[in-house]
Amino acid sequence: MKKLLSIISAIAIIASVQSCGDKKEEPAAVVAPAGMITLDLSKYGKPFTIFVPDTTNSKMEIMEQTWGALEIKIGKDFQLSITEDPGDMELRKTDIQGDEVNKFKSFVVDEPTTIMWESEITKPEFHFYSIQKLGNSTYVYEDIKSTEGEPLSKEAVQKMVDAAKSMKEVVKKAPEA
Repeated sequence: MKKLLSIISAIAIIASVQSCGDKKEEPAAVVAPAGMITLDLSKYGKPFTIFVPDTTNSKMEIMEQTWGALEIKIGKDFQLSITEDPGDMELRKTDIQGDEVNKFKSFVVDEPTTIMWESEITKPEFHFYSIQKLGNSTYVYEDIKSTEGEPLSKEAVQKMVDAAKSMKEVVKKAPEA
């Protein structure tokens, strides 16, 4: 009887230890900061999410352009373009600094993968360019230069910079057996 209890106890201990191990952790849910929502772009061929402004009070438009860009517009202050492209930071900086029309003033952010700058045609405006890698793909994020309306503010462009840096891979759940 003692032997039987010992065997049953040993089996119970082994079973409980095995049930605790070898579990794959679920990725933590991505929580957007206040005033932002998480936008899943996988249905547009981009296997990631980004944070965008809350769309409660503003209409969101997502357009796939023929040249491969995915454009996300929310109200007048969020105009973001995403292109799968290796990007070239040094070339972009040279182009910005040599622009004869939109005169370069200064870099507000100057990081290896992201720049934000102030320039001016008739009044100050801000723009950004960011290269973000995900797996084997590289994406270029930049603001959409509006030919109509007011130029984007520093705060508006900063939201787009934050969106670019918030890119997180969409992990597809494997079907359970």
